[in-house]
Amino acid sequence: MRRRQFITLLGGAVASPLAARAQQATMPMIGFLHAGLPDSFVHLVAAFRKGLSQSGYVEGQNVTIEYRWAQNENDRLPELAADLVRRRVAVIVTPASTAATLAAKGATTTIPIVFETGADPVKIGLVASLNRPGGNATGVSDIGVELGAKRLGLLHELLPEAARFAALVNPNNPFITEPFVAEMQTAGSAIGRQIEVVTASTKSDIDAAFGTLVKERADAFLISPDALFVSRRVQLVTLAARHVLPALYHRREFAEAGGLMSYGSKLADQFRQTGVYVGRILKGEKPAEMPVQLPIKFELVINLQTAKTFGITIPTTLLARADEVIE
Repeated sequence: MRRRQFITLLGGAVASPLAARAQQATMPMIGFLHAGLPDSFVHLVAAFRKGLSQSGYVEGQNVTIEYRWAQNENDRLPELAADLVRRRVAVIVTPASTAATLAAKGATTTIPIVFETGADPVKIGLVASLNRPGGNATGVSDIGVELGAKRLGLLHELLPEAARFAALVNPNNPFITEPFVAEMQTAGSAIGRQIEVVTASTKSDIDAAFGTLVKERADAFLISPDALFVSRRVQLVTLAARHVLPALYHRREFAEAGGLMSYGSKLADQFRQTGVYVGRILKGEKPAEMPVQLPIKFELVINLQTAKTFGITIPTTLLARADEVIE
């Protein structure tokens, strides 16, 4: 081989990895911040990536993603958010994690934030208004807290003789817990029923909470729309089955895991929507001018197998309105 050819080949071999690194360095970086556990959100992260791809971005090809999971320890979120800011991410996305959204909002006023929250984004200070957010944050509101009364009404329709209902909430997430408890108490008073509030913020707390539910003789319970409970959904439905405690959950993932009933918007579609919004921001749109999206469809899912195990006959009026019945 001639010396000139050898030098040319050697230069190409060196340039190739350098070029690859340079290309990676020029890719926009997304910071993905969540309060929960990654294993519990695999299909939802896939939905987020689908939304990104619909906007023209594919992870590893023309965009990189830095994932930060707080492992259900909300006190870790501020530092995780600060770390993403230090890494100079182009946008921070916080789907289905109000605590993560607030941590990101506290860490930066300039980096765009795309959220999905069950709380009212105006009331908790994320945006100025739904139509014109006006700051560095926008996203999706699933009105999960406001649906509390509707869920209690469905549970009351299922169990009209039930006298004592309970609400399981996470005390470490006050922006979800406080309005949810108020919603439950108002709704309970409207139907002449008492609402027992039970708290849990860890795996062991959830175990203890079911002991409290049994001790207080709760006839049925609901949970607040909290990322902690989505992460611990298998534990929750397992304990509910063990103690034969009917519950109505806020996500279909609970009914699919063996929960009795669920009513709410489609979480996977909302993760996809956050991906679409992130892509639009990467292309130059401003979050201040991007309206907060609201769900247009809510689905009632009934697990008939679980109902039979509990010895519950589902009223025909509920079955007729169900979007899906799991046999």
